[in-house]
Parts: sequence; C-alpha cells; structure tokens
Amino acid sequence: MKIVIIGTGAMGSIYAGLLGDAGNEVWAIDTWQAHIDAIRARGLRVEGASGDRVVKLNASTTADEAGTAELVIIATKAMHVEAAAASAKPLIGPTTTVLTIQNGLGSAHKVARALGSERVIVGVVGGFGASIRAPGHVHHNGWELVRLGELGRPVSARIAHIARVWRDAGFKVKTYDDIDQLVWEKLICNVCFSGPCAVLEWTIGQVIRDPSAWQVASGCAQEAYDVARARGIALDIDDVVLYVREFGLKIPEARPSVLLDHMARRRSEIDVINGAVLAAARALDLAAPYNAVITALVKAREAEFEHQSTSS
Repeated sequence: MKIVIIGTGAMGSIYAGLLGDAGNEVWAIDTWQAHIDAIRARGLRVEGASGDRVVKLNASTTADEAGTAELVIIATKAMHVEAAAASAKPLIGPTTTVLTIQNGLGSAHKVARALGSERVIVGVVGGFGASIRAPGHVHHNGWELVRLGELGRPVSARIAHIARVWRDAGFKVKTYDDIDQLVWEKLICNVCFSGPCAVLEWTIGQVIRDPSAWQVASGCAQEAYDVARARGIALDIDDVVLYVREFGLKIPEARPSVLLDHMARRRSEIDVINGAVLAAARALDLAAPYNAVITALVKAREAEFEHQSTSS
C-alpha cells in the first residue's frame, strides 16, 4: 500500500518506520527540515518495544512531492490538523482514505470538513510513550493498541483492510463501530496523565507511585468517565481508576506529549485533552474541578513560555 504520513513527530515516525518496514511504500512528510534530511540520508531509526531497526523511507517537507496515495495518515498535533488537511489535498485520489490520529476531541470533524467525510476514518493510539531522540531517530516505551473506526458508520470493509495493513506491520489493532467509545476510552487515559505529568514534570510511573499526585490524576480520569457516561457514551470500562492505572503501568517511564511540549517550551494540546473534559462537563452542568485546575496550571506555564519568547 502507498501510505503518506503527514506529521512525522514521535508517533508519526513510529507509524512510518513500522509500516515501511512491513513492505509498504511510505512517505514521511514533516516541516522539520533536519528530521527529513536525516531520514533521507540515513533512514529512520525506530527503537524500543518493537525492537531496533533502520528503515529506508521517502521523505519530504511538502506533501505534493509524494503524489496520489492510497492511505493518508494525518498525525500532527491537534492545533495543526486543519493546515495538515489542507496540505493533503494533492494526495487525494478517487479511492484515497484519510486516517486522522490525534489526541483529544474534535480533530476528525475538522479533517472531514476539509477533505470530505466520506473518505475520513478515525484512529486513536495509546500505550506507546514515544519520543524523538534525535533527527531521524525515534524511541517508544510501549506498543499497546491502535483503535480504528469509521466516522459515523459501523466497521466497514475498508476499515478491515486498513486494520490488516497495520497488523501486518506488528501493531495490535482493534476496530470499533462506535467512534465515541473509541475516542473517549483514549481520552480518559490522556487526561489522567497528560496534564498532571506536565505540571509535576514527572513520568507516568512517578505520578502513579505518589499518593497525592495519583489522587489528582485519577480524579481527572474519573471526571472524564463521568462526563462520558452522562453523554450516553458506551464504555468498556468497569473500574476507571484501575483502567488508567493498568494503562500507565505498561509505560511507567513514558513522558506524555504535553510534558514533552513543556520540556521544549512550546504550547501543548491541553485544550483538547483536560480542557475538553472541562468544556464538556460545563455543557452538561457538571463540575470537573481536577481537570479545571490542571488545565489552568498548564495554560499558566504556557503563557510564561510565550512571554519569555517575546521578551527575549
């Protein structure tokens, strides 16, 4: 399959490397010139839970160089998804499928507005703990689960086909008829660790081990679970605190993307993660105090980053 991945940061690079190593024609597209140059010169090194390999890939800073694709994967951060969807237009042919994979809520509908809902499918990926070690070199602590679903429809033949492509690359894949379940089960894990790890500058394991930190983190997860249930979303979770704890213990050394953003002193996706739970709770006249405080603290830190950037 010809696959173009727009956004080859930590997670996008994992997808590119493993899908390419499985024999697919993969194009890595990113605006980070040094990363693209390294992939072109030496290949992409992927190490961690899946092993250690160097994969030769096509790589470019512009999507139109790749030509029409069978599968386009948009793997940018949520705040860049609209620009990524616009840049993907030269890749779209009559049978192209667009798989959008972001944290939080709302990205899939933005991609659908730009490229047409009939071609868009949704992915939610968790349990990888990925980070970029250097240009052309990515690491992941875990190799847990890829969830796939249609936008507003049950599992289809094309979803089944794309799931096989991912499985053939070694990924564990689960398909869903209910996209809301797909998104919210991942969001519950995101809110547990993303904001709290960023505020404390701790790994997932450190947050789980500290009773006070775990009270806040599990409180964020419980609020997200309560909001999802109040919205009538079906969840395959009996004990939400146990669910997020077991998820986190699989990747205890991982640093969530919000923390990695703060380590790089850049704005994160907090508005579509912990902030999204707060907004959804308010719409239902529910309280979400843990998520409210965590969101406020993360945004305060990011305002400091921006202030220091403009004053330097």
